[in-house]
Amino acid sequence: MTHRCPWRRAFTLIELLVVLAILGVLIGLLVPALQQVRASANRLACASNLRQLALAVHAYHDAHRRIPYNQFLGPYGGGPDGTAWSWLARLLPYLDQQNLYTQGGLPTKTLRQSGIADQQLAVFLCPADPDSNAGPRTDALNLAGFAAGQTNYKGVSGANWGDDLQGDGARVPTDWRNGGSNGSFDGHSNGDGIFYRVDYLRRLRLEHIRDGTAATFLIGEDVPAVSQSCSWPYGNNATGTCAIPPNAKAPDGSAYPAWNWQNNESFRSHHPGGLHFACADASVHFLSDTIALPLYRALATIRGGEPVSLP
Repeated sequence: MTHRCPWRRAFTLIELLVVLAILGVLIGLLVPALQQVRASANRLACASNLRQLALAVHAYHDAHRRIPYNQFLGPYGGGPDGTAWSWLARLLPYLDQQNLYTQGGLPTKTLRQSGIADQQLAVFLCPADPDSNAGPRTDALNLAGFAAGQTNYKGVSGANWGDDLQGDGARVPTDWRNGGSNGSFDGHSNGDGIFYRVDYLRRLRLEHIRDGTAATFLIGEDVPAVSQSCSWPYGNNATGTCAIPPNAKAPDGSAYPAWNWQNNESFRSHHPGGLHFACADASVHFLSDTIALPLYRALATIRGGEPVSLP
């Protein structure tokens, strides 16, 4: 007796197209969800980096009874053949990098002599920034042609801006000129915040932050591809001002050139909608790009006397 195989109906073209359309819709829903998960993970990792840096500042302060400081100009000189090490470089022993600190002969060897200035350290890099993670840069301000490790995190110099610091108080062309709570426009050499590039001249301690450590910015984010003033070893590349708004653009809506330090030596991020700051109490906060500029500036000063709190 012959047995016939049962007849099986195949997919019709219309049914196949419907299945493919459903798969397309599902993939379309899945991809943004995955991107959102990745963005959230990057934000968490970035906040963790800032928290580590802020705690390292406290550890340094406990050991030395002062905030870590920048070396620049004066006896330290500038450029790769100076000993112009940044406050970030001083934190290396408190970030499990004592061997690197010792190997480089910090802070007495020059950046060039140290042989470590090009190191890329994960704690200095935001995972959301593919450019800063790509390797050291050779176009950092004052370090052209010299390989310098990048950083997405810089110290907050305060909210005063508009004079250069070559000792002559010359006014510089900026869209964000702002007088400081200390009576100075010179955010480079006389910032009204916690860090500035010649802050070795001042022995700042946590108790000097009269506005309160919980309401004073310590460290913020930046994007090296947008600013040449971003490299961790160098005292002239490790601070930014809050005189300039977060993720600022020119008045016509265009991006400032990376070399235009007068208008972009500030804070920005790759995170949608805002950026992170660590406060002087080591807390970390995500702030919206739309934060009111007077409040943003007030949070950057150490003795402004402004009764402000984080939004």
